[in-house]
Amino acid sequence: MQKFLVDKSGFYGEFGGAYIPEILHRCVTELKDSYLEILESELFKKEFEQLLRDYVGRPSPLYLSNYLSHKHGCKIYLKREDLNHTGAHKINNTIGQILVAKRLGKTRIIAETGAGQHGVATATVCALMQMQCIVYMGKTDVERQAVNVKKMEMLGATVIPVTSGNMTLKDATNEAIRDWCCNPIDTHYIIGSTVGPHPYPDLVARLQSVISEEIRKQLLEKENHAVPDYLFACVGGGSNAAGTIYHFLNDDDVKIVLAEAGGKGIDSGESAATIQIGSVGIIHGCKTLVMQNEDGQITEPYSISAGLDYPGIGPIHANLVTTKRAQVIAVNDDEALQAAFELTRSDGIIPALESAHALAALDKVSFKPSDIVVLTLSGRGEKDLETYFKYESTIH
Repeated sequence: MQKFLVDKSGFYGEFGGAYIPEILHRCVTELKDSYLEILESELFKKEFEQLLRDYVGRPSPLYLSNYLSHKHGCKIYLKREDLNHTGAHKINNTIGQILVAKRLGKTRIIAETGAGQHGVATATVCALMQMQCIVYMGKTDVERQAVNVKKMEMLGATVIPVTSGNMTLKDATNEAIRDWCCNPIDTHYIIGSTVGPHPYPDLVARLQSVISEEIRKQLLEKENHAVPDYLFACVGGGSNAAGTIYHFLNDDDVKIVLAEAGGKGIDSGESAATIQIGSVGIIHGCKTLVMQNEDGQITEPYSISAGLDYPGIGPIHANLVTTKRAQVIAVNDDEALQAAFELTRSDGIIPALESAHALAALDKVSFKPSDIVVLTLSGRGEKDLETYFKYESTIH
């Protein structure tokens, strides 16, 4: 698995590393030097597993969708991360990271959020552990995810709207990093995705790998075979995708399909399809594929989905794509909306807009009748209801 996982210097092939201002050097190094020891300690494992079971409600079910299986002529299972406490996969990572922060003696937690699910998950674990919580969120996202903002505030977090750039996830991340630079001693930054300086991409992937660990066990139980033919996941920064594929990276027979946000089309100038239109650059402390102009300035991403509206991609995924281990499909807004309504009407599951991109990608792949496909539903759709209602009114 090593060629797809991080090396000792924090790189996945040519991607990764830690490109950080000097002021952050101490806290990033402190995290890098201690995270593996913490994660591998029996005490941490025991506390983490107990909270995942008793607080989050894991394992999350692996559900065979008769409708999707019939439609695509194979077996399609949905990994139900939407059924976790707080409604998405994000809680797996925030619980793990707050346990790490406690062991490092940190007393103040900061986070960035796009769709608000990571913000809610961070505010939730801060309430659980009684720690101060500050969440940075682009003003655009504050407006389109108002319910999640109210939830974070109800949980005791301070939500700070960010008004720079196009006021979305990238800009929220910029502000969170600025805060961290000003408060490096007492603050732990819970990054919500497999992005940022090393060791964050690896830390987040390891904490989310509980998803693929469960998929293996559940498939063995249901199919007498632990390994699927296909894994599907949506990818913005890439934490749910990393968790879905982590324990299958070395199984060459498992095809990995990642769905990214095509927005209004990859040639429209309004897209977040980083892998299709990005090039090698540095964003938020790591070297990866980035949407940028000829001068290396970040270009503004666009997606109807706040959680995929990011101009970079986790270095783990950039490496999987360049080594051709994973296939990437750009899904536009309308395709994602259509897929969301289809699952809602056929299975009674309202998916998050992010997950709907993965569902729409199923239509772009041809399956054999013997294929077993696992698609991760990264979150539930309550936060996207306003967008769905608006879309429904246009199709009637």
